[in-house]
Amino acid sequence: MTLGIFLLLAIAGGLGAGTRFVVDGLIRSKVKTAFPWPTAIINMSGSLVLGVLTGLVVSKIASTDVSAVIGTGFLGGYTTFSTASYEAVQLIKQKRYGTAFAYSIGILVVCVALAYVGYRWGASL
Repeated sequence: MTLGIFLLLAIAGGLGAGTRFVVDGLIRSKVKTAFPWPTAIINMSGSLVLGVLTGLVVSKIASTDVSAVIGTGFLGGYTTFSTASYEAVQLIKQKRYGTAFAYSIGILVVCVALAYVGYRWGASL
């Protein structure tokens, strides 16, 4: 990896984190619920986009450098497994065991499925 790609990746990571902060706030202002929808929506959309990007790399439409900057950088900053884990723990602490289980398993299954759909779509272009 060149210094230029590294710097772009770092900048993209910061932009992804900033975007996550804004999107999270927008969702929270529109959706009033105790369920952690903002993180779920962010992780689902990020998984779909990463799948598309990976498919584009496989089909030679996008380069591995683009994948590093957007996938590892921007989407790495945008998505957040650690926040999803923390939110699951908070649900457990609230004794909302069924919701915690459904959230933990559901978000994983849905994110993997969306990554697969995105990959198939990106690879088909």
